[in-house]
Amino acid sequence: MTKKQYAVSPPMWVAGELRLAGALDNRIIGLLKAIRQTGSLNQAAKQLGLSYKGAWQILERANNSAPKILVTTATGGSKGGGSCLTDAGHALLALFTRLEQQHRLFIEQLNRNLADNPDMVSLLQRLAIKTSGRNQLFGCITNICIGSVNAEVTMQLKGGESIVTTIDITALNELELTIGVDAVLLMNSTDITLVVDRGSYRFSARNCLAGHVLAVQQNADDVEVIVLLPSGETLIASITPPSLQNLNLIAGKPVWVIFKSNVPYLGCR
Repeated sequence: MTKKQYAVSPPMWVAGELRLAGALDNRIIGLLKAIRQTGSLNQAAKQLGLSYKGAWQILERANNSAPKILVTTATGGSKGGGSCLTDAGHALLALFTRLEQQHRLFIEQLNRNLADNPDMVSLLQRLAIKTSGRNQLFGCITNICIGSVNAEVTMQLKGGESIVTTIDITALNELELTIGVDAVLLMNSTDITLVVDRGSYRFSARNCLAGHVLAVQQNADDVEVIVLLPSGETLIASITPPSLQNLNLIAGKPVWVIFKSNVPYLGCR
């Protein structure tokens, strides 16, 4: 993951393709529309970026599935052949168009209903984030301290813990980050340090979260330690096999998660 800031734009939470009888979908309907427009299966296939064979197979399945033939095809003759929709084909297109309009309105209504449920939107926003960063922490910005070049942003997790991250002022303004805004922190698993006895060490890192080991996953080259925070969220730390042995990390053992303020990638929902 490159060093940059991320903004999370809310998508349409509910989406779905209209399909009739489990077989008639937009691909078949699109082919029927193209045949109606061009009067030729070959031209319709080119318009949709399909091979003639592929278009013919789609049409054959549609005709075989329907109780009445949807398209008639003629070859040769004085007019050079062609394809045209039957009355049943025209009726199917008209029906699908009406249903598609109703389907679109239904999907829009579902998304409007979801927008009125902030808890559900918060959950969906987390699922919508796509990043190579292994760790995501969600919370609310509680303080912003602006310097000459960078700003220190304090974010409170849902478990009450506070995290400080550094962001340049340009990115702060572009993301429109202000106090009270929900935000997300993204971290690579290799940027996390694990400590089992915090009192025995001194660290320059600004962030230190208490938790306990939920699971340890080891292979020949490295080890992934999953840490459960009091908030119920988890963080994954990558360590070496010798470090695992030295720390004696096992499930249930208390551990401290430590990382610097310039490590997380800050974004807004």
